[in-house]
Amino acid sequence: MNQHLPESAESAEPTGAYRRRGPFREGDRVQLTDNRGRLHTITLTPGEEFHTHRGFYRHNDIIGKPEGTNIVTSSGIEYQLMRPLMHDYVLSMPRGAAVVYPKDAAQIVAMADIFPGARVIEAGVGSGALTLSLLQAVGDQGQVHSIERREDFADIARANIEIFFGGPHPSWDLSIGDLADVLPTVAEPGSVDRVVLDMLAPWENIDAVAKALTPGGVLICYVATATQLSRVAEDLREDGRFTEPVAWEQLVRNWHLEGLAVRPQHRMVGHTGFLIMTRRLADGVEAIVRKRRPAKGAYPVDEQWSEEDLGERIPSDKKVRKVRRDVTAHRDELVEHTGEDSGQDDDA
Repeated sequence: MNQHLPESAESAEPTGAYRRRGPFREGDRVQLTDNRGRLHTITLTPGEEFHTHRGFYRHNDIIGKPEGTNIVTSSGIEYQLMRPLMHDYVLSMPRGAAVVYPKDAAQIVAMADIFPGARVIEAGVGSGALTLSLLQAVGDQGQVHSIERREDFADIARANIEIFFGGPHPSWDLSIGDLADVLPTVAEPGSVDRVVLDMLAPWENIDAVAKALTPGGVLICYVATATQLSRVAEDLREDGRFTEPVAWEQLVRNWHLEGLAVRPQHRMVGHTGFLIMTRRLADGVEAIVRKRRPAKGAYPVDEQWSEEDLGERIPSDKKVRKVRRDVTAHRDELVEHTGEDSGQDDDA
């Protein structure tokens, strides 16, 4: 078990649960909402103060309070106190690579049937947003092995995940390298329940994934463009070891609710990416071929793919270095402060 929790909490609760219930403690992240719906998120540090243009309050006045109470600033403005939910944390956490939005992470967990105790391979890890959802789904008895090509992205993801859970998660392993090279070294053939790919060219890893998946196992890919979606689908069909792939996208539209003024919000979370899912057939079983297929000229040809070709925004090395430095320093600072007070070695 993780050493960042008190022994009583370790033996009784799953990883991270201790940080997400009970009164506010030092090191907790707190989300404050005013009467206009504006949010502030702070990390509780004894002796610190938080100043806004609407007054200030002391962190000591929040520590020990139950979640769901209010605090009044020096100028008399009330703020509601809550711990951020995971989707709040994901949208505000430091990032190098773009994150998988909560709406897509929820679809991946549900549609790929990420169950407690599942053995999951994820590539790449990016900033760790999807990894959080996968770890919550598999629980302490499952296994998520994330594979990331870039060491700087991996460091950012590790810090984000340890801050959220309050320390290392016992079900998580992280490897640096290419999926095709790493996967055979970390998983026996036919031993993986689910594979989740968030990468530029997932079709390049179909063979490695097919060897690792158990019969009936699920492969789900997150891709940004329709051209990637088409290429994945056709290469899966050509491989012959998978069921007919299905694809979809998820659009979210919030609603304005006030009296009789009930209408859609002017803004919505539209296209973020496509999801395509398929399942591993048993060895020696041929896939059922569709009766109608497009013309031969509709199939893609071999070509080199790059992020620029697909219109993806590439974070600069300078930005990634800054995010990496800041988020790991924040994680280490929390570990140092809470470790001294609790006598434990690791906390966030």
